[in-house]
Amino acid sequence: MDPSEPSSQQPRAPNNGHGAGASERSSSQSSSSHVAGHIPSHRQSFAENQRHPPPSPRNQRHPSFTQQALQDLLNHPPTNRHPNPRFAGRDWRDVALGELANADDVRWAEIDGSVEEATMALVRNNPANVVLIRENPSDKSAVSTFDFNDLNAYLLAVVGLAQPDEGQRELYSALAKKAQEHEPISMREVQPLFRKEELITLPVDSTLDRAMEIFGSGIHRVLISNEAGDVVGVLSQLRLVEFFWNEGVHFPAIDRLYGSLLRDLHIGSQQIIAINSDAPLADALALMNTEGLSSVAVVDSGLNVVGNISTADVRLLTNAASLPLLKNTCMHFISVILSERGVERGRDSYPVFHVNPYSTLAHTVAKLVATQSHRMWVVECASPSPSAPATPLLTPSLPQAAAAPANHGSGNAATSATAFASSPSSSSTVLVPTPGSAPVPPPSPLSGQGFNSVPASALPGAHLSGRLTGVVTLTDVLNLFAKSTGLHPLDPNEQRARRRRSSSSSVRPSIDSARASVDFRR
Repeated sequence: MDPSEPSSQQPRAPNNGHGAGASERSSSQSSSSHVAGHIPSHRQSFAENQRHPPPSPRNQRHPSFTQQALQDLLNHPPTNRHPNPRFAGRDWRDVALGELANADDVRWAEIDGSVEEATMALVRNNPANVVLIRENPSDKSAVSTFDFNDLNAYLLAVVGLAQPDEGQRELYSALAKKAQEHEPISMREVQPLFRKEELITLPVDSTLDRAMEIFGSGIHRVLISNEAGDVVGVLSQLRLVEFFWNEGVHFPAIDRLYGSLLRDLHIGSQQIIAINSDAPLADALALMNTEGLSSVAVVDSGLNVVGNISTADVRLLTNAASLPLLKNTCMHFISVILSERGVERGRDSYPVFHVNPYSTLAHTVAKLVATQSHRMWVVECASPSPSAPATPLLTPSLPQAAAAPANHGSGNAATSATAFASSPSSSSTVLVPTPGSAPVPPPSPLSGQGFNSVPASALPGAHLSGRLTGVVTLTDVLNLFAKSTGLHPLDPNEQRARRRRSSSSSVRPSIDSARASVDFRR
């Protein structure tokens, strides 16, 4: 036998009757010990348990933003921009208007068509927030325009809130009678109601420097036409500001301005018009129409900004069920706007329409673009240093009685559009209200009428803005861009004054009755 091969005859340990039993007992004890191992022989006291506590989750948490980092984020917001490479290395002044023209911006209505048809074209998915008026369906050139400012003027006339001067009483009476009898009212008939700035058309090969000078002078939109004279696009102030925000990285002369503080740029105006949150909505609409504005700030008794109302919000008043809103408060209407905005866009957010003197131009433009607004209200900054964000003013900072007396200075008008103008109301019927001595029904609960308002006290950020001290508009921003690049725009105050002079005095009595409590200027 090979000695290296294991032998099956190797001797085994003697079995005296104890080895196997001991082994089994050992296995049994081990198993028993494993089963009963969860029962400790000594229970630790509470004090013993605290000797080695588990590590705190805070040790694994990322550090919070410092105030400086937070302010830097506010002043230099993430842009989420995707610059178009076709503009790289180019001078923006050489960009042709045709490169920005979009056929989807061109919406038509006939001048002999009804106001109802034009309104539907205006409120239904209209990115340019304007309808071009032509003589007949075959025309491709515009004789006029119809926007939310015009819709507001028409609404005030047909619900009986307008008080025309002597020369217009016959016209207003005829329109009121037609509205009462539910007869169609043509766009030609209502043209005298509207306040119109100069209608400017530029060819597609015109460059942006020409449009910049026009917009910086206070004109709100220009039409773009091809070689045949057909309108192929509409360029607005907001569209141009959005272009420079998205493509600014390609244009150093513009991009370097974004880091500057509003305080240092000296843009905007301290001549402001605002309305009290408890004033009727009808007063806000009349105020915008009279002063040639597209939006007004809504303030509390301490002049703290609590909201914004735009003529674009008139789209919520184009059916008869919405008439009670005219007698309800501005604060209530803001809650309706936010509720409607959430239903339409699926968003639970509170759009912010204010900045402070220590906000950068980038911060301001980012808000204008994000909210699709034409103005940002400037509020006082509780912190004198730009290194820390402003402390919200939770209590009124100025008694209402201390408001400065009204004057008739500039109102910083801007074109009509806000973040709230997105889609039409559920009703397809344009309001044709019945005029009379009591044109507006008394206030009534709006439940069951399609309006689910949010209590004013529940509005997030309603009292976290600050005291209203000024306003920055798209005109101000584009005027700055123009001057900083060697252009020579006209004084926009001349255009604002022209709009105010062309304003009808039809709603002046309504405004004068409320001016003591709702009109604040600085």
